[in-house]
Amino acid sequence: MNKKYLAAAAICLMPLAACGHKTDAADNVVSAADNTADAMDANASALRDEGRAMAGNMQGAMDNTADALNNKADAIRAAGENKADRMDADRMEKATR
Repeated sequence: MNKKYLAAAAICLMPLAACGHKTDAADNVVSAADNTADAMDANASALRDEGRAMAGNMQGAMDNTADALNNKADAIRAAGENKADRMDADRMEKATR
């Protein structure tokens, strides 16, 4: 939606830039519009950078959570193997009695 407004503003300002302004007031309007647009571009860039940083931080957190789940899964597998080994050992012990 913001892109639509920026495009509309640019289209409205193009005729002003093309005709070569005859008054200082008109030049001031164009200058103010340029300054505002530059600030908006800088804010948009900062938002994109912040979004990338947030995504990077979120990705790191998700990776840590996934690693923790993998570690828990490995521990459960190992516990299952250990229990199965104990069951086999108990069965062999009972069979040899």
